[in-house]
Amino acid sequence: MKKFSTAGLLFALACTAASAATSTETPSTAAKCQFLDNAPDQHQVVRGDTLWSISGRFLQHPWCWPQVWGINRDQISNPHWIYPGQTVYFDRASGQLRLARPVGSEGGLPTVRMSPQIRMENMAADAIPAIPASVIEPFLTQPLLIEEGKLADAPRVLQGGDGHVYMGKGDVAYVRGRIDGDTVFQVYRPSQPLRDPDTGAILGYEAAYLGTMKLTRAARADDEAHRFVVTSSVREIGVGAQLVPMPPTPIVNYVPHRPQVETSARVMSVYGGVAYAGQNNVVTINRGSRQGLDAGSVLELYRRAGVVADRAAGNQPVRLPDERYGSVFVFRTFDNVSYGLVMQVTAPVRVGDVARSPE
Repeated sequence: MKKFSTAGLLFALACTAASAATSTETPSTAAKCQFLDNAPDQHQVVRGDTLWSISGRFLQHPWCWPQVWGINRDQISNPHWIYPGQTVYFDRASGQLRLARPVGSEGGLPTVRMSPQIRMENMAADAIPAIPASVIEPFLTQPLLIEEGKLADAPRVLQGGDGHVYMGKGDVAYVRGRIDGDTVFQVYRPSQPLRDPDTGAILGYEAAYLGTMKLTRAARADDEAHRFVVTSSVREIGVGAQLVPMPPTPIVNYVPHRPQVETSARVMSVYGGVAYAGQNNVVTINRGSRQGLDAGSVLELYRRAGVVADRAAGNQPVRLPDERYGSVFVFRTFDNVSYGLVMQVTAPVRVGDVARSPE
């Protein structure tokens, strides 16, 4: 039986969601993958497992395995799927994980045979994903953030058919604004502004998603409205609602990695307008693609511990170190804002908490 390295196993898990990109980490920025002191000897894969949860049973940092892509990337030509019912073994002697009981044999990655093709596709549907992707998929195509300066140009609803103020599925809506040849749109209402906790600047406005519309007749003059029909609605669509073209379904790289540049950010909001976030909730942070974040970037969450007075030194103020309590997985970025999925946490996430590159 051939050896299956830690990187090989976890890379294979990630491939169930997307192909891995070339790593940009260097030895100076990459964290060292270390096993937990109480790591189990084995784990049987069950439905509901993810790359993150499986690697978290063995590794101190579940996301850190991509640092060794440079060693294994060329060895892996096809995804090696991990399925419910398989067992992952920890070979303590070599510091490796295997898909077979350790026997001390040598070699590279194991050969996985799957045929015919239709069977491969059916099996792929059962493969273990990298993260709980179903949680974030609704956020990938819906408008989440309307960046500063883009509100004025968005087409807007003038009124519904027969003068109605509110519209639902199947209703006619009249729209004014540039549509640039697009025919299918998402409808939103600008919601609360997202303010940078550090500067107070408005980075954008959260978009309250309302539904979708389809163009049935484009305006033929500048002073004429477009005619649309509402094809779906999750909330009432009112006069003044705005439209954005329906984006293509994105291919998201779910492979977790350290940010390309050192990042220190703050949590700006918890999606849904609630005060606290827990595991599998979505939060926004005040850094985006301009600051080097991309889909898959992992940041660690810290709570600011505050300042105490050292009475023995004349009440001199002393800042306590921030306490790390979890991590957040970035899955969608804008220029200066990112949306992230809260992973393991030992305390609720609060607005204002720090999110920074893993140490």
